[in-house]
Amino acid sequence: MNEQHSKLKILSSLFWKLMERGGTQGIQFIVQIFLARLLLPKDYGLLSLIVFFLTIANVFVQSGFNTALIQKKDADEVDFSSVLYLSIFVAGILYVCLFISSPFIADFFKEPQLVPVLKVLSVTLFIGAFNSIQNAFVAKKMLFKKLFYSSLGASVASGTVGIIAAYLGWGVWALVGQQLTNQLCISIILWCTIKWRPKLLFSIERVKVLFKYGWKILVSVLIDTIYMNLRSLFIGKLYSPAMLGYYNRGKQFPELIVTNINGSIQSVMLPALASYQDNKKKVKDMMRRSIITSSFIMFPIMVGLAVTAEPMIRLLLTDKWLPAVPFLQIYCASFALWPIHTANLQAINALGHSNIFLRLEIIKKAIGLIILISSIPFGIYALAWGVVITGVISTFINAYPNLKLLNYSYREQIKDIIPSFCLSLIMGVLVYPINFLNIAVWEKLLLQILVGACIYIGASTLFKIESFVYLVTMMKTLIKGRRTKTN
Repeated sequence: MNEQHSKLKILSSLFWKLMERGGTQGIQFIVQIFLARLLLPKDYGLLSLIVFFLTIANVFVQSGFNTALIQKKDADEVDFSSVLYLSIFVAGILYVCLFISSPFIADFFKEPQLVPVLKVLSVTLFIGAFNSIQNAFVAKKMLFKKLFYSSLGASVASGTVGIIAAYLGWGVWALVGQQLTNQLCISIILWCTIKWRPKLLFSIERVKVLFKYGWKILVSVLIDTIYMNLRSLFIGKLYSPAMLGYYNRGKQFPELIVTNINGSIQSVMLPALASYQDNKKKVKDMMRRSIITSSFIMFPIMVGLAVTAEPMIRLLLTDKWLPAVPFLQIYCASFALWPIHTANLQAINALGHSNIFLRLEIIKKAIGLIILISSIPFGIYALAWGVVITGVISTFINAYPNLKLLNYSYREQIKDIIPSFCLSLIMGVLVYPINFLNIAVWEKLLLQILVGACIYIGASTLFKIESFVYLVTMMKTLIKGRRTKTN
């Protein structure tokens, strides 16, 4: 009975996390369409240059300790409050550093406009510090329904602010206003919907215990974040802000989808896996299910997005964004691998092996950096393809520890994803020729989506693909559980 209740709780949490990410990303997708039509690629490129430094700063503020709070079984009010005050203190130090260094950053990129934008947007460090603890509490208690309301409300409010500002001709400041509003609204709504409140408590001993686990996660995330943003830094320096805007726009579409679906699954899986960390067989079963299910969902979406890239960009963003098409297609290949990456890494974190996690990041980023530097002389597209090559190599590196930790071999993992992979490729091959039909762009895109969905779902039903059967069963179980709870 307890196991059944736990399963329903995990499924319910996954449902609300998917609703939260789906609703949020859906609204943001619509907002981005309006903003892309109103703003120039250069505006996005300028913001991307700033986001690089803010993202690095946010790693120190938000990463490591929040994961440690989730992983720690007996985390209490002292732990949460102590981490909050420490995070705000770190945010203050980093804000001062960014404020002082903003003229030097602007001079490096020869973009004076970056100075005031960076100073204003750096305020999100303080809001993000508070939000990260709220999110850790939500994940710890699996209260993802609360997160749904906050994220959805914040997306509507920030999207409205961004679109109005862009319409009024504020340029890059429209994007700044959107991000500030989003972070602030999430914080306010979570404050009103969850019971956790910071207490006047601080324990350096508790911080040390959490730091013992969390610092390795922090360093790992820092390495990953710097590496993931290095390409944008090189492109921003070697090419124009407009080209950086095309690059990041192409990356944004597949990244948005992956963050929505795979990110939702993994956000629920970390606390779920951590709760069974003493039962390795259970962890393996849950991890395997995560890989099979998320791959079944992600592979066809990434393949479909790649083959429909040109008509989609033409229809949604207009022809001025067509240079983003090749980057979109390249990143679809890269992000398709994320379900395998994240499932393996979440299992390692849940088992408490943050030292292994750190070693993996160092190895992967060393290889990735070599590929990055080697690709620079061959142009911007080579820089993008380097991400795919690194991703393939990283897939095997991430899976290696679980050969011993969970007895989950390479052969098993490949066997688990191969049906979805092959079916998705077949779907893509059959859908791609529709691009050559002499019909309106919207008709072409709609036809591709309908044909692709029919092929994939139809074949999954015909061949009784395990992932498809499981998803149908899961939805029935969730609906039945919700009805029972209501009655």
